[in-house]
Amino acid sequence: MKFNIALLAGDGIGPEVIDQAVKVSDAVAKKFGHEITWKPALTGAAAIDAVGEPYPDETHEICASSDAVLFGAIGHPKFDNDPSAPVRPEQGLLKMRKKLGLFANVRPTFVFPSLLDKSPLKKERIEGTDLVFFRELTSGVYFGEKGRRDDGNTAYDTNVYTKEEVTRLARKGFEAAMQRSKKLCCVDKANVMETSRLWRETVQGMEKEYPEVEVSYEFVDAVAMRLVQWPKDYDVLITENLFGDVLTDEASVISGSMGLMPSASLGTSVSLFEPIHGSYPQAAGKNIANPMATVLSAAMMFENFGLAEEGKVIRDAVNKALAEGIVTEDLAEGGKAYGTKEVGDWLASNI
Repeated sequence: MKFNIALLAGDGIGPEVIDQAVKVSDAVAKKFGHEITWKPALTGAAAIDAVGEPYPDETHEICASSDAVLFGAIGHPKFDNDPSAPVRPEQGLLKMRKKLGLFANVRPTFVFPSLLDKSPLKKERIEGTDLVFFRELTSGVYFGEKGRRDDGNTAYDTNVYTKEEVTRLARKGFEAAMQRSKKLCCVDKANVMETSRLWRETVQGMEKEYPEVEVSYEFVDAVAMRLVQWPKDYDVLITENLFGDVLTDEASVISGSMGLMPSASLGTSVSLFEPIHGSYPQAAGKNIANPMATVLSAAMMFENFGLAEEGKVIRDAVNKALAEGIVTEDLAEGGKAYGTKEVGDWLASNI
């Protein structure tokens, strides 16, 4: 098979970890007889510096015409430390999600047998954890009307959802639950928020379409607590943009490192695959960043193409590397630490 993949390295450690995912993807393509054409494009702070826009039209055209997008990370301290900056890297991410219609963010959380002791949670609590969040990505408070009044002394952000937006995200969750353990949790704050009441009544109305799925409804604060107490109780969780942003980062530490968790953002045409971590500018150029999450995001990309065996080959290589201690300094804990490039080389060679 032939694939055109948009390659958005972004900022900070983005280019370094993306390079390793490309190595691994090319090794898989060679092994299985596929052909990948990589189409690099600018985004984030790098794009602002080059053309003054965090998601240029040219980048969008490349993404929209590709079979998938492999994305690194965006963000730079010079923008983080300047609240008054008129253009910010994160605006490019929101614009990309909206223009590409990437409405469903898929964030799995699972554990690696060889790394159970590296989690901040007790081994007996996390062993066997395998859950996935479906976070709505193109609406909610991040996209609602916002502004200042009263001479700048009052600020507001508006949270708006339509039934259609809830339905299409929930359907992704129900379909995933049918392929997994047939358990789905709708996370909301329906005791307080009108948007959450819309979420709850919409999902309740869909239950009859999926009679085999056991559906529960939990408030976001309760899930935040239970997620670190009994993560094995969850299978598929669906939620709105803001709640999902917070909870998925909380869930990511269960595995022992944010550098291990991949994600996908699914749209109506093209889909995007990226690690969950940020741009980590302090590590940029030092060859110390963990590339595993980006590599596993490439595995999700192959699986989204319907190539399950290709995805499994990548996952097996990652598990073998972790078990044999072929890891970067965040996981070495006093043992031998490998560089970002060396980990990528090892994975590609193993494949």
